[in-house]
Amino acid sequence: MSSAVRSPETLYSDDDLFNSDFDLEDVGVKRPPAAMNGSALGGRATSAPLAATDGGDCPPARKAALPLSNGRDSKAALATPQAQRHRAAGADAGGTPDKGATRRSSDAEALFAEFDDTARHQRVAVHLHPPEEVAAVRRRLLERQASEPLLKEDTRRFVLFPVRYSDLWDYYKRAVASFWTTDEVDLQQDLHDWLRLSADEQHFIKYVLAFFAASDGIVNENLALRFSGEVQVPEARSFYMFQMAMENIHSEMYSLLLDAYIKEPKEKDKLLSAIETLPCVKHKAEWALRWIGSEASYAERLVAFAAVEGIFFSGSFCAIFWLKKRGLMPGLTFSNELISRDEGMHCEFACCMFQHLQHQPPEWIVQSIVADAVEHEKEFVCDALPVNLIGMNCRLMQRYIEFVADRLLMMLGLEPMYRVANPFDWMELISLNGKTNFFERRVGEYQKAGVLANNGDTAEENHFRLDVEF
Repeated sequence: MSSAVRSPETLYSDDDLFNSDFDLEDVGVKRPPAAMNGSALGGRATSAPLAATDGGDCPPARKAALPLSNGRDSKAALATPQAQRHRAAGADAGGTPDKGATRRSSDAEALFAEFDDTARHQRVAVHLHPPEEVAAVRRRLLERQASEPLLKEDTRRFVLFPVRYSDLWDYYKRAVASFWTTDEVDLQQDLHDWLRLSADEQHFIKYVLAFFAASDGIVNENLALRFSGEVQVPEARSFYMFQMAMENIHSEMYSLLLDAYIKEPKEKDKLLSAIETLPCVKHKAEWALRWIGSEASYAERLVAFAAVEGIFFSGSFCAIFWLKKRGLMPGLTFSNELISRDEGMHCEFACCMFQHLQHQPPEWIVQSIVADAVEHEKEFVCDALPVNLIGMNCRLMQRYIEFVADRLLMMLGLEPMYRVANPFDWMELISLNGKTNFFERRVGEYQKAGVLANNGDTAEENHFRLDVEF
């Protein structure tokens, strides 16, 4: 994979990512044999032209049975117009879905091997747009941005009530209810487990924590310098301000973990300065920092930072949860669960903000941003810092990153691009997908009493009282 960092200004015209001979309304594509190699496993799209067809040479019965997602998301994915067309095509042909396509196989490798051929015909390529067209679209987005209700200057931004955006306010209340601090995480057992890890496992955890320690500061930089000043509605501002406090706690937690595990001062300093000292961390950080300094519209940057929190963190979160399956590092894995829940909420909020925008970017712009983030994350966890160091399968990790990207696109109200199943069933508990309700199945009972009393529960149920008769 290329190690070059693409700037937002050149993102949409990169030949190695996008293909011009494809209609985004079509899902099935028939690839020439030479074009299949570049994307069979979800890699970068090849530059060979693709001929759009109505399903290509994928048999109707198989089209109807393609696994679009896993668990609770399958209904949402199957409800998309494209999926309905495929199901209708299968029914018209009189085909019956292949039972093997719908089962939940315990052997993920066997499941994906079965669908590799049909998955090739389901990949969505993104248009290659001429630079002048890209520039024109971006100019229009910037011109229309001035009339966006979320961004339009309003003196009411200084007063919270009456609440005008109840969904945005609900996210703020959820964030307050799930507040936690680093003092609540016990690292005693971790120190014993750390010495039992192999050198490769220790190396992997060090570099992942180094990336996380820096990344939360980058997210805060964007919130402080850009988003919190641009957005004018108080409900969203409240969330952004609270998010900044939570990102500080995340950064503190990762720094404490590194401080606890790494005893050699020079190595510790190198890891805490990862943006400057570790190329694999620097590469991802540069991508996010370029978006902060970009002249792109708020809508584009909103998608980019949804990708940072929804995709850039996904592989590393998943790898740490792999350690939890093995019963190792309870402090690390518990804090990871809390942080991944928070980041999932931040990603959901970004998608909610996107839905409120009256002037959204074209679908191909959003897809190009997401696709670029996917390639960077794949490179990080499969090339620069391969997950096979801790015994995970890089190929399945690539598919998991694609799965997370599709969920992000669907949360943004768009069609999924990769259409792959979740290879890691145990990751269904993580809130990256935007579906797991932390307040129905919360970890360690981290919910502040009474904060959500007005969100569907009665005050009688949530408020502490001293006048109850026993």
